[in-house]
Amino acid sequence: MSSTQRREAGMPTVRRPATAKRDLVRRHLVDIIESAGPGTGLASERDLALELGVSRPTVRAAVEELIHSGLLVRRHGQGTFTSPHKVTQELAGTTTNGMAVPPAEGHWTSRIVSFRTTQAGPTRAQRLEMAPDEPVRRVTRVRLVDDEPMAIEHLELPAALVPTLTAADLEQGNFYQLLRERFDIRVRDALQTLEPTVTNPEQAELLGVSVYAPVLRVERTTRDVLGRVVELAQSFYRGDRYRITSKLRFDDASG
Repeated sequence: MSSTQRREAGMPTVRRPATAKRDLVRRHLVDIIESAGPGTGLASERDLALELGVSRPTVRAAVEELIHSGLLVRRHGQGTFTSPHKVTQELAGTTTNGMAVPPAEGHWTSRIVSFRTTQAGPTRAQRLEMAPDEPVRRVTRVRLVDDEPMAIEHLELPAALVPTLTAADLEQGNFYQLLRERFDIRVRDALQTLEPTVTNPEQAELLGVSVYAPVLRVERTTRDVLGRVVELAQSFYRGDRYRITSKLRFDDASG
């Protein structure tokens, strides 16, 4: 009788020994994760197998499950560690500087991957509300937090609005502050969408993670106080290191 038939008949499901042993290892590792701090190194698979009286393939299978779920990370040549502290980004309705994204934790810098100027083209021209033959600054940069890759960001900006923008300008500091102080562009609002996805090989290499690792894709269209589209942005944030929190406010009519 299959496990499905046993459940339908109200009979207990028989657990295979290998599954039971993997569950034992998983529970042991989860206990370590909960009690240890972020970035704590685990014992080797060999030592864990000896300690728990199971085979190394059983330990490896349990570790892989927890890596896939984001609770553990494997560093080549170093071993397996509990996931490091996640950078928290709070999203609020409004802020004093007019942007709906307060500063995230940590010291943020950028490494420029590409910086070029090309024609907008029909598709991007429509989104940027400009002519297809007008020039667009296209930037790809890796966003670093305390010198560790956190996100990949693709920016597209009407070149006429930022004629003297250089790659070096985008390595440090606040981008919207740069727009305001140098180009007199005051951002007003942005339409932003977020959805989960996974890395392709190129993204995985830039972020220092495995292929198909979870990432959060953020797409944003930003307008200034004159109603102009000043930025199209697409970013990919590491799912194991980045999280977003929101503060909600309800009135008396909510229910």
